[in-house]
Amino acid sequence: MTLPMKRLKIFRWVNDILEEQQSHEIDRELPFTAMLFTILAASGISLYDSWKKLASISLLPNLQHEAQDVVRRVEVLGQDPLTVMQKKAEKTRSKLYREFLAGYVSSVRSGGNVVSFLKSKLRSIFEIQSTAAIRSVEKLGTLVEAYAVMLIVTLCTYILFIVVSSTSFFELSRMGGTPILSQPILYFLIFGLTPFISIIFITVAHTARKSNLLNIKTVYYSAVIPALCVAVLIIASLYISQLEFMIAPMTFPLFITICLCAVSFLPALTYFKIERINYAAEEAMPSFLRDVTEARKIGLSPEKSIIHATKRTGYGKFSDVLSLIRSQMEWGISIRKIFRNIKKKIQTWPVLVNLLILVETIKIGGGSATALEILTEYGEKMRDVEVNKRSLLKPYIVLAFVWSILIAMTTTIVAMTLHVLTQISLPGATVPPTQVMMHSISVFSVGIILQCWISGFFIGKVSEGTLAAGFKYSIMLAITAYVSLWLSQNFLGGMFNLIS
Repeated sequence: MTLPMKRLKIFRWVNDILEEQQSHEIDRELPFTAMLFTILAASGISLYDSWKKLASISLLPNLQHEAQDVVRRVEVLGQDPLTVMQKKAEKTRSKLYREFLAGYVSSVRSGGNVVSFLKSKLRSIFEIQSTAAIRSVEKLGTLVEAYAVMLIVTLCTYILFIVVSSTSFFELSRMGGTPILSQPILYFLIFGLTPFISIIFITVAHTARKSNLLNIKTVYYSAVIPALCVAVLIIASLYISQLEFMIAPMTFPLFITICLCAVSFLPALTYFKIERINYAAEEAMPSFLRDVTEARKIGLSPEKSIIHATKRTGYGKFSDVLSLIRSQMEWGISIRKIFRNIKKKIQTWPVLVNLLILVETIKIGGGSATALEILTEYGEKMRDVEVNKRSLLKPYIVLAFVWSILIAMTTTIVAMTLHVLTQISLPGATVPPTQVMMHSISVFSVGIILQCWISGFFIGKVSEGTLAAGFKYSIMLAITAYVSLWLSQNFLGGMFNLIS
């Protein structure tokens, strides 16, 4: 095969991957788009006006691009909207999007009830998405199990090194032989290969689990300065004699634990503040929409319905946002400007999309009770799907703490026990002194703590969909690993008289 043909094949392969990724993104945005089209159609808005409205919604970037293409073809090329939709249905790789477009076109051309079709299709899309959410949890569960298997293999490898280093194999070089295993290999395994494999798993989880939070770069930025300070401190402890006590075998694991927790503490605190208000908003949004809908049914205007709904208590941190909405509406600020102000405080994507659809429903269609009922009904369904997904993923958080404890305690127990048994059962063998054994345990301990710290980001991504959540889990897992190491080392060390 010639080089140009290979390049063409690679280009097609990359293009297929990008198109498949775009298809998944379209499927994720499609329920909100279908809901928007349904509400606008129920409010009497035409098909083309619905596309024009979608073209201005940046919260749905993939379908916004599709809408902009539809508008461009209609206004510049003079094509019919239905013809454009039919062509897009033939080209798209997303099955849901293709069926939605083709069914919409067929319903309009046949003179059927478009609103009825959209409601039926919307119900079908949400059922499919709910089933897909359960399947995604199963896939994530398989990924977590694979990660646990990797950690078990890592533990077995650690034990292999411990068994070898607890006998005289490392001393073969003194008799003219070559050591079977060397320290560089050990360091590469603990600080190179194992973290690299964990990063691969995190990358896979990143593609399988999407976050609902937008614009959380401040969480990552807050980790930069602590990470630089910790890096400088570690380098200084290696080259400044006055700081060598930090990397002594007895204090090195504690020093690394403190450093890793220091890196994660400020980002974890920042994320906690974001998480509190946004998760409260996700929980409260369907109830808020229900209050608005019920107030609209009794004849209140859309604006008064919103003001009435914001007076309800019990929404937690989301109540502060609702109070802001009420005060701005009472001052006569336009509802679209209020939405722009809310975007500065709320960063969860489903809530922002629901609020945007509510705003557009009121501004374009007058906020009819029928349209608001559709929005409320499917807002409640989205909340139920998300709550169900989180409840199914919670056991994997517990699993992370279990493997952190097991890896830490098993490695220490095997290392110290084999060292003592070698001294007892092989009195003529060349056994490394206790100081060497404690140095090896210190290196293993640091590697285990680092591995558990990295595992926190994997669990954060799996359970909450964002790496930012990993900062809080990394602190908890690193501390869990250190406490397990400290307990096991002090218990066995006191039993074997290895630690003063």
